[in-house]
Amino acid sequence: MTSILMVCLGNICRSPLAHGILESKLPSNQFYVDSAGTANYHIGDAPDHRSIKVAKSHGIDISNQRGRQFKVSDFDTFDFIFTMDDSNYQNVLALARNTNDIAKVKCILDVDYSIENKQVPDPYYGDDLGFEHVFQLLDKACILLSKKLQNIDI
Repeated sequence: MTSILMVCLGNICRSPLAHGILESKLPSNQFYVDSAGTANYHIGDAPDHRSIKVAKSHGIDISNQRGRQFKVSDFDTFDFIFTMDDSNYQNVLALARNTNDIAKVKCILDVDYSIENKQVPDPYYGDDLGFEHVFQLLDKACILLSKKLQNIDI
């Protein structure tokens, strides 16, 4: 089984959305998707209500997810680790033990060559429109990523 981890700062906005979106696009008997945050602000918390709302509006239920902090053992558990922005990327790399760990880490928007700004904006301090924008960015990236992971020509 291929395992994928989505990582943002607090694990309540972006990474839960990426987790839910990608999970909805992959066969559950072949892929395991999870999410984590680089900070410990929201351990055990449900995703932000706005993330839950925007996911639900697109037919995805992320309400049962719970925040957790990224840990070094995640390098052993996961085949792929996707971060939401450069800060998350650098924070995850800082915990890497070797080149194998480093090779697993990528920014999620790198999969979408049509996007110049490879940073998924943190919608936490914004309004519902920011969450919809993040959903759309992640949905497009997850479509491409799911095809790539399943070896479907894109």
